[in-house]
Amino acid sequence: MKALQYREIGAAPEVVEVPTPEPGPGQVLLKVTAAGVCHSDEFVMSQSEEAFLAAGWALPLTLGHEGAGIVHALGEGVTEVAVGDSVAVYGPWGCGHCHNCAQGKEQICLNAVEQGIQPPGLGAPGAMAEYLLVDNARHLVPLGDLDPVANVSLTDAGLTPYHAIKRSLHKLGAGSTAVVIGTGGLGHVAIQILRAISASTVVALDVSEDKLALARDVGAHETFLSNPEAVASVRELTGGRGADAIFDCVGIQATADLAAPMAGHEGEIAMIGVGGGAVPVGFGTTAYDVAVRAPYWGTRDELIEVLELARRGQIHVETERFSLDDAPKAYERLHEGTLRGRAVIVP
Repeated sequence: MKALQYREIGAAPEVVEVPTPEPGPGQVLLKVTAAGVCHSDEFVMSQSEEAFLAAGWALPLTLGHEGAGIVHALGEGVTEVAVGDSVAVYGPWGCGHCHNCAQGKEQICLNAVEQGIQPPGLGAPGAMAEYLLVDNARHLVPLGDLDPVANVSLTDAGLTPYHAIKRSLHKLGAGSTAVVIGTGGLGHVAIQILRAISASTVVALDVSEDKLALARDVGAHETFLSNPEAVASVRELTGGRGADAIFDCVGIQATADLAAPMAGHEGEIAMIGVGGGAVPVGFGTTAYDVAVRAPYWGTRDELIEVLELARRGQIHVETERFSLDDAPKAYERLHEGTLRGRAVIVP
């Protein structure tokens, strides 16, 4: 089968032929219908050889941690799904037995590192291939009549901001202000989630007018260019109070430096993006009682909720489609910042 693999440190990913996997006991083989392209893939491919190996990754690595497919074959003992089912893949695989996994929080599994459990595309072979081997049927969520190409990115680009926003809902009642920094693949979905499940005024920041136009298209009440003047703009909009919650979907130091002074007293800052930025925490570094979080992915039941929002038409993902053969071009576009929303690979 064809697969898109990262094969050499610092090199571009390439399409190669690899053996088609066979499901063992408890496993499920999917015929992939869609796979999402994500900045996390760029993060993986930007690591030095030392950092790459320290993370427990190995080459070659088939990319793709956002996946959807049709159940193609079942390993011995699998009864939860049937051949022909259309499913989305819950990516943050865990042991299924520890304290966190028992609560559905496999993204923070306590045993994953010790047991060598890694997500597809982020250690295990990923979804950018004609077939994907899933370790356990509990990591599959029914898609039903949802279009896999239009919705596969919700498994990360929807789930990750949804998880972050749910943690801050107690701050997002009527009269509150929520700021989304970065309106690309994650941010344009975060705006829609905020509009769907909160009563906040939603403010979007980005570095280009094109990205701000997308933010307005998907429901942002106010938009500002992401520059040093944005802090004063948000403060003025809120009558000097500052934002109640800020969701940084970029996560570089420049956006972290915007988020810190923008947060009002008792506000929350969620550093969602993986750009390596950080908000200093300590007396006098932010407004009083500001909380800073670094959320990671989300739970299986939250993914079910995200897909339900899509089924109701309350959220959608702006997508550009690429064939598996053209997948390297999708990563070039991602690096250039010229994608509108999310790129999706369709084998």
